[in-house]
Amino acid sequence: MRIITRAFCILYHVCLLLIAVCHPFFASCGLADELTLQELIDTAMSNNPEILAMESRTSASKFRIPQAKSLPDPMFMFGYQNEGYDRYTYGKMQGSQWMFSASQMFPFPGKLSLKGEMASRDSDSLRAMIDSAKLSTISRIKELYYDLFLTYKNIDLVRDKTALFLKVEDAAIARYSSGMASQQEVLMAQTEKYMLLEKEEMLQQKLQSIKAMLNTTAGREVSSPLGRPAEPVYTSYNSGMEELLKLSYSNSPLIKSKEMMVASAKVKADMAEKEYYPDFNLSGSVFERRGELKDMWSFTTTINIPVFYKTKQKMAVLEAESGLSAAKHELEAVRLMLSSSIKDNYSIIRASEKLMELYKNGLIPKTYQDFDLAISGYISGKVEVITVINRLKSLLDFESFYWGQFVEREKAIARLSAITAINQ
Repeated sequence: MRIITRAFCILYHVCLLLIAVCHPFFASCGLADELTLQELIDTAMSNNPEILAMESRTSASKFRIPQAKSLPDPMFMFGYQNEGYDRYTYGKMQGSQWMFSASQMFPFPGKLSLKGEMASRDSDSLRAMIDSAKLSTISRIKELYYDLFLTYKNIDLVRDKTALFLKVEDAAIARYSSGMASQQEVLMAQTEKYMLLEKEEMLQQKLQSIKAMLNTTAGREVSSPLGRPAEPVYTSYNSGMEELLKLSYSNSPLIKSKEMMVASAKVKADMAEKEYYPDFNLSGSVFERRGELKDMWSFTTTINIPVFYKTKQKMAVLEAESGLSAAKHELEAVRLMLSSSIKDNYSIIRASEKLMELYKNGLIPKTYQDFDLAISGYISGKVEVITVINRLKSLLDFESFYWGQFVEREKAIARLSAITAINQ
């Protein structure tokens, strides 16, 4: 039984060695160039379908401005009037004539300018929404990029700790071969090693999922190859809470869009008030006759009378005022939402910094020392194998937690950059 176990372990070590030797070759053949964050952001700004669609809608909204400021189309009328049914009486009877008429409707002064301002405000609001969508897309790209980096980093940690578990396994086999340990200790070490292989396979699956989402966000084909992200450089974050709140109120495209919606709602309310005033329709006509009958002309003005103002114009004013109130409440809701998001992400940054310091300068080095002592004690027979395994698992967890907090901090900074419209 010992010979079989020993042969199995040798075969397994050979397989791991082959994978380690061949992995760089396969990586070089798989277009695994280093992936940069700016490259993905530039691609997303050019190819993201949501951004492109919003830009098209904004371009379309600009064409509505001159339409809103233009007069209604003039009307031209021509016709013939005949006296009697039995014969054509043009030039013979006084009432027989050809008629030509042109008319133009003129809205009450100020209405056209208000309509143009309404269209302009709506267009500006859409433009601000594009800026907001771009910032959100950049933030999403950054978060997925950091998630991709973390997954690669966790794969590296798993592979690194697999080598340490091999060291534990070798020690268990040596003790078992010399009769100092039971076979159960060898199986425990091997089981933990296989569990790491399982974890690596799960991380590989997660890797493909993140790549697909990253490609989709960047506007690329879902199966497009992506290299490994460059390791982010840790930079200090010195902005304070009050500074971030002020920046969000002054720079956030989402707030600007809502402010323009409030302005547009105010113009609509002013426009509804203007509907109390009548519009004018000017019309000129020429009546052409023959013979001794003289041609005639006429000029008329038509004015609409808002006699149903209680159920029409007044209701329109109330509707516009309600819309203005709703727009103001939406603006306040966005400000509160952004304030809450800023506080949340700011607290994530500070908490992550403290935890990273704890892991880097406390738990990780101490656990490394603890593991070295444990493996030495196990080889000499003073420590049980379960103690060594637990120390090694803790070491893997602490290193994984460190990089997890590193990535959470970077993602929180990315979200704050989107909120404040300031590139950090």
